[in-house]
This record gives sequence, structure tokens and C-alpha cells, in this order.
Amino acid sequence: MATVASGEHDFIKAPNRTLVSMSLPVLFSLVAEPMTGLADTAFVARLGSEAVAALGIGAMAFSAVFWVFNFLGIGTQTEVARFMGAGEREKAAKMGALAVFLSVGIGIVLMVGVSPLLRPIAFALGGDGAVLGLAEDYMLYRLLGAPAVLVTVACFGSLRGAQDMHTPLWVATGINGLNVLLDWVLIFGYGPVPAMGVAGAAIASSIAQWIGAFWVLLVLFRKVGFTFHVSLADMRKLFSIGGDLFIRTGLVLLFLSLCTRVANHAGAVEGAAYQAIRQFFIFAALFMDAFAITGQSLVGFFIGRQDVRNARRVAVYTCWWSVGTGVGLCAAMILGVEWVAWLLVPPEARAAFDGAWITLSLILPVMSLACATDGIHWGMGDFKYLRNAMLGAVLVAAPVVLLFDALGLENILVWVWSGTGIWALVRSGFGVARIVPGIGRAPLRREI
Repeated sequence: MATVASGEHDFIKAPNRTLVSMSLPVLFSLVAEPMTGLADTAFVARLGSEAVAALGIGAMAFSAVFWVFNFLGIGTQTEVARFMGAGEREKAAKMGALAVFLSVGIGIVLMVGVSPLLRPIAFALGGDGAVLGLAEDYMLYRLLGAPAVLVTVACFGSLRGAQDMHTPLWVATGINGLNVLLDWVLIFGYGPVPAMGVAGAAIASSIAQWIGAFWVLLVLFRKVGFTFHVSLADMRKLFSIGGDLFIRTGLVLLFLSLCTRVANHAGAVEGAAYQAIRQFFIFAALFMDAFAITGQSLVGFFIGRQDVRNARRVAVYTCWWSVGTGVGLCAAMILGVEWVAWLLVPPEARAAFDGAWITLSLILPVMSLACATDGIHWGMGDFKYLRNAMLGAVLVAAPVVLLFDALGLENILVWVWSGTGIWALVRSGFGVARIVPGIGRAPLRREI
């Protein structure tokens, strides 16, 4: 945790060391969830293809639902960071408590409201026959953990806003470790516990999430504080942030779904190659998000102190470290192309894979800059600007991808990822322009 002694943040004296030391725990906490997803898949795979398909449908549905409510973490992190920077710990505690209450309420509404819709949802996502029933069971038991998932997200936001990046790492690691242990017991059965199959995987996740939620709540009480006196103004602000993030998230899903559709439209070979590359793209995004989340907390903290100079320094260091990480990932991808192709790509899809893989590697530095500026603007509370910037990026890049598809170009995956690069370039352009020179009502504009 970055300390604030005698009114001075560690970043002021050691910006590089502080940024990296805060980002590493964030990275490992972000990596914990997909690693557990791989473990879940490995266990369920022993039950057969129908069970794996059901797990995939359920996981996809819940990822989309919980992504809609990511404002509970992002918005809370920004507001708590600002209050902590301003020395208003009581207001930070009120914001954290409000996010927890909203999480519980939204989670209960999801449990009650979504339960009757589980079968239609599974069917809409491709479930049929035995897969449909298994997916419905999985989602039903995952719903039992919905309030706990959202509470954990909100508490992680509060703690990161308070500059504590380590607690979310320990809690995420504990949740996912317990999940794996319970998977083994509940999926296959052990002693008096009967084998529950796919439903057991969902129950394991829900139990682990509830234990993690109580754990992180206890830490929140101690490190940030808690109160039952919350503000309606804060509630309106969080919901306003939620509206902007909802539109932005929808635009992201729309563009990425379009790219997936174009890749699959080209044929099964291209679809298989695209899926392999997309999995690494998602993994690489975790590295880029680690600096973005850290930059968000630091910018919010210094904005709260009305210290625009150091908030700008955070922005500069975050961008440089993010781009450097993107360059490193680019080099690693180019050097590791043979190994990745052997591991993930069917032989018949290799021709479609190589060029697209190199294209993705080359756009990662630009993508990392886009992620970095996202985090910086989150820290500024500039959510409407980010919403509009994403709209502009999609309006530019989506027609380009559709044009590539209509022209029937060879090596279509190269062109799809080139379109993704254009999408990232527009995003990063809007992001940097808001900082330097500071277009519009830029919170970090340098006063002359």
C-alpha cells in the first residue's frame, strides 16, 4: 500500500517505484479470475462436451451481467480516491458504504428478477437439449452469489481508491483458490458430498464469493471505515457514472462482437484462428489494465488534493509505463509465435493465424496507451468524455471493419485486427488530446 506520511504521497518521491509496486498486485488480482476459469473448465471437461458447453454459456452470461455493473467498482474507486486525497475520510467511508448497499440491493434484484429468465437466456446463447438444462442449473446457482460478487467489486474499488492494492490481491487469490478446492469436492463428490456436476461448479463459485465478500468487508471497515448514513447526492452521482459506463461498455461489446462476427463469417478456419488470438488479446489487456487502475487511484487522489501538477505527473508516468509494457508484449508475441501456434492453433488454421498474430502484436503499444488514458480519465471523473470518445472510436472503426468484410479481402483476420488497431488509435488520440493540450473542459489542463 502506498503510504501518505506527513501529507506526502510515496509517488512524489519515487514515482516509478510507486507506480510499479502498486500495479503489480493489481495485475495479479486481475489474472486470478481467468486462471480459475481455466481450472473450472479443466474440471468440467471431465464430464463431457455438453457440460463444457453449458459452463461456457453460463460464464458468458454472467460476465456480461456483472460487466454492466462495473460502475460499482470504477466509480467508487474514483470518488474514494478523491475524498482520501482531500483528507475527507468520513466522506470516503460514506461512498464505500453506499456502494456496498447498492451492490446488495442490485444483487438481490438480479437473484429474483433474472431467475425466471434463465432458460430463455441459455437458449438465446445457443443452449439446446441437455446443454440447455445444464446451463440453466449452472446459472441458477451462480445467481445465489450475485450480491457477493457485486459487494466484492465495490469493496475492491473502495480499497484501491484508498491506495490499498494488496488487499484485493489477497482476497481475489483466496476466493479463487477456495473455488478450485470446492470444485473438486462438489463437481465429482467426496465422502458424504454427492457429485453435483456442472451445478457443483456454480455452487463452489457462489460459496467462495460469499466468503470473500465478508472478508473484504471486514478489511473495508478497518481501512476506510463504514457508516449507515449515506448520501442521496452520492447515489445520484454513482448512477450517473453507471449510465455513462453502461453506454461505453455496450459500445465496446458491440465493436468486439462485430469483429468476431466478421472473423467467423470468413469460415471455420478463420474463426478458430481468431478465437486463439482473441484469448491472448484478453490476457494482454490485463497487463494494460493494471497500470490504468493504478493511474486512476493516483490521479483521483491528487485531484482530491487539488494538486493538478502531480496528477499530471501520474498521467505521464502511467502512459510511459503502459506503452513500454505494450512494446514488451509486442516483442514477446513476435518471438513466441511458433510456440503459441503449436499450443492453441489447429494445423489447418495456421495460415490464417500468423499474419493476424503479428498484426495484433504491432497494435498492442497503441492499445496500451488507450487503456492508460482510460484509467487517467476515470481518475479525473471524466466519464462522459470517455463515453463520447468510445462512441467516436466505434463510429470510425466499425464501418472500416464492415468494409473489409464486404470487399472479401484475403487474410481477413489481418484486416480485422487492423480495424481493431484503428479503434485503439482513435481512443488513444481522444485520450491524449484531453491531457495534452487539454481539449474541452479538461481537468488536467495546464494553466498558462
